[in-house]
Amino acid sequence: MKRLLITIRRLYRNAPISQKLFLAFSLMIAGPSIVVSFLFIRNQESQLFKQAMAEGSNHVARLNERLRSRLELLENASATALTQKGFVDFIHSNMRADGLRLVKFKQNQYEQMHNIIQSHEMISSLSFYVDNPEVYEIWPEIYHYSKFWPQDYWMTLRDEGGAAFRLSAFKDGADTLSYYRLVRLQGQQQKLPTIMEVRAKHNVLFNDLLEDSGRDFFTVIMDGADASRNVYLSGHELPQKAGAKLDDILSRVHAQLDVLEQKSPVTVQSGDQSYYALYRYIAPLNAYVVDIASRHELTKGPRDGYLLVIAITSSVLLLMLLLVSRMTRRIFRRLEKVLGSMRKVRRGQLDAKIDTGLGANETGDEIDYVAVSYNSMLDEIQQLMTQVVDKQLIAKNAQLHSLHSQINSHFLYNALESIRMRAEVERQPAIAGALVSLGSLLRYSMQWRSDTVALSEELANIRSYIRFINFMEGGSIELAADLPPEVQRYRIPKMCMQPIVENAVHHAAPSGGSIQITISVRVENDSLLLIEIRDDGAGVAPRMLDSLQSVLRGDSDTPIISSSSGLGLDNVHKRLQLHYGTDCGLWISSVQGEYTCVTLRLPWENENLGGW
Repeated sequence: MKRLLITIRRLYRNAPISQKLFLAFSLMIAGPSIVVSFLFIRNQESQLFKQAMAEGSNHVARLNERLRSRLELLENASATALTQKGFVDFIHSNMRADGLRLVKFKQNQYEQMHNIIQSHEMISSLSFYVDNPEVYEIWPEIYHYSKFWPQDYWMTLRDEGGAAFRLSAFKDGADTLSYYRLVRLQGQQQKLPTIMEVRAKHNVLFNDLLEDSGRDFFTVIMDGADASRNVYLSGHELPQKAGAKLDDILSRVHAQLDVLEQKSPVTVQSGDQSYYALYRYIAPLNAYVVDIASRHELTKGPRDGYLLVIAITSSVLLLMLLLVSRMTRRIFRRLEKVLGSMRKVRRGQLDAKIDTGLGANETGDEIDYVAVSYNSMLDEIQQLMTQVVDKQLIAKNAQLHSLHSQINSHFLYNALESIRMRAEVERQPAIAGALVSLGSLLRYSMQWRSDTVALSEELANIRSYIRFINFMEGGSIELAADLPPEVQRYRIPKMCMQPIVENAVHHAAPSGGSIQITISVRVENDSLLLIEIRDDGAGVAPRMLDSLQSVLRGDSDTPIISSSSGLGLDNVHKRLQLHYGTDCGLWISSVQGEYTCVTLRLPWENENLGGW
């Protein structure tokens, strides 16, 4: 969490001012507006749901009353039919005994019963099932009991008080409701009772009820014992959208139905949809009037409100972004010029001034003041840098030319004079070897193609110098410089070691004497390359050593002169510090009568060595 806050803070800090203003406006205006809008829509959704549930509950109660009244009509029709005692008695008698009597029955009792049936629009048929071997089945209202199925159903009727409704009749039950009623129990000639069946088509009994299903509700008449026995309008929107999932929805709803009064809507989940169900139990029919609604449809209006709020908010945010962008561009256009100039200056373009567009007597606003001050600052920086660069160039050129002239004049003069005098005196072939060494020395010292050379080149020049000195002065000066190959490839300033070796040759031992010079390298703190030139000669007197160290520390302005014909150590020291800084240069340590060690301090990074 802390890392996330740090990241957010960093992004905010690095964001342009226009984005910060846009974010501020969004948090102050758009954010609260969205929250209030969504809370309002949420409240509307809750109110709409409550209203829909109230309407659905009233609708179910209304359908319950209307359906009960229609069931009572069927009961009354059956009671009216049973008042026709002559009809009932005749179907229990020998209908085949007398043809004239049968004709009179047709004309009187049967016609009266038929008129009763015709007078009730909801009744599709009325049938009697009689356990009478002499019954005559010439009309659809009269059947032998053997045609009734299941034949033991009379016991269920007896247990239920002699009458019962079935949502799905035993015959043609898919589209017919039946009312069964015991007419006569077993007698001497009857093994089975007589049952009357009043049938009503579903489309006649229920259609107008199911069509009045309210705005968003789908009405189903469901059998109390079997969810698969139900009546509904297949053309309703919900079964069409549900498709194959309708049976699953109805079975889930049926599993939660209760004969007791409903206290809260039944909620079921089928797939990714939620459904609510309101119901009433119809005791005479052992069925339920159920109103089912999809939550998706109930909240369609508020959901469209969500989309509308999102669309309006997005449009407002876009408009706000455009306004903020335009405003900030106008306000900070001149500030961008300042930032652009700063970027150019960072890349080295010190002449990148800001065009303020102000007249001679115009002062402008705060940004103009910053631009004018910035231009003045650039002018001053350019002047100061020009002065510093000029001074440094003058100093460097003067010192380099001075060093080169000293090396080219003094060393060459002394060497040529010594060879000339030795050749005149001895006239020996050994002079050829001296000339070879001298040639090497002359080529190395006079060819300044670069101010840096490989350490191996400087060592080769020093070896030529030692051979030449031994030839001239007849001494036995030894040089030990067994350095690793990778160090010998390191580039160092040219002629920075030769003057130190020359001082050791001339001052560490008497003329013609023996001395050993050792050159070694090491790295200090991964930042400095230390080259140590050590001799085992006479050393330096303590007073002279203090003087030399004082000059190298910068505590004294007295120059260091090693000999009248040698190159001063002070020149090498200043040469190194001039190009590499005060951390570099020379240091000398000595113990009189034992040794003298001069240390060159150079940058360890090789690429830095070539920059002077």
